[in-house]
Amino acid sequence: MDFPAWDPVIVELGPLALRWYGLMYVVGFTFGHMILVRLARAGFLPISEEQVSDLILWLVFGVLLGGRLGYAAFYQPSLFSGPQLLQLWEGGLSFHGGLLGVVTVAILYSRKTKLPFGRLCDSLALAVTPGIFAVRLANFINGELYGRITDASARFAMRFPSDPAAQRLLQLDGLGLREREVRILNAMSETRPEGYTGAMWADIADQVPLRHPSQLYEAFGEGLLVGLVLFIVYQITKKRPLGMGVYAGIFLIGYGAWRFVVENFREPDAHLGVRALGMTRGQQLCSAMIAAGIAVVIWRWKARLEPKVEPTT
Repeated sequence: MDFPAWDPVIVELGPLALRWYGLMYVVGFTFGHMILVRLARAGFLPISEEQVSDLILWLVFGVLLGGRLGYAAFYQPSLFSGPQLLQLWEGGLSFHGGLLGVVTVAILYSRKTKLPFGRLCDSLALAVTPGIFAVRLANFINGELYGRITDASARFAMRFPSDPAAQRLLQLDGLGLREREVRILNAMSETRPEGYTGAMWADIADQVPLRHPSQLYEAFGEGLLVGLVLFIVYQITKKRPLGMGVYAGIFLIGYGAWRFVVENFREPDAHLGVRALGMTRGQQLCSAMIAAGIAVVIWRWKARLEPKVEPTT
């Protein structure tokens, strides 16, 4: 397959730029808001529709702050030593950090509103998967988080212009983010732009290795597949909802398991590589997710089976 080479920037207005990555977060929160409103109307999430908008603001803060701090803690601790920690436009948000941020916000919000924490987490699990799908597509458009090297036998294998081999051949070292992006777009052009003197993609493509488009594997698995499973479970049980926290537990297991598998096709972070027990950092974090999800489901299932003791008078 050919990498589509879309411009990561949708439109530039002076020093400001609207990027697909930022837009997909907006898309995710928009769909999340719609789903939470429907859950509130159905009585599954016991808050008013007006309160949903307030909850979304809390979630935006939790995702961005948790995602950035998680990225620094799990993948690049050096960010804590300088102003780069605040430079979100340079990229670097961790899903697992964002998840911890959302859990923290959920705890605070449930205490503030007296909302059952377990049911709030269930609702968020049902609402989050469209956002995961959208952001993974943005990762693909950006050419980031690409997969491991493979060969032409892999059906969806493609060459990424952001590959280190392509970066060297296109002489992109030391350039700013937007300058690199423009150079890549020029190189991917079928015709040589006026005044362009760099290497064209056709000149170097055979020197760039084929890789798995792991961003798409994650988008369709973590986003669509896990979301479909949760939707079916909800539809089957909406007249008699499962115990509080079970839907969230299913999400933790589903996302963690799919991501754990896809990590075998995703290029490990160069400065981290494979860690203890032969696992990548993502697999380590997903193992914790799966364990937490299983624990929650078992705990709530046992609580459901325990006989209720009527109070004596």
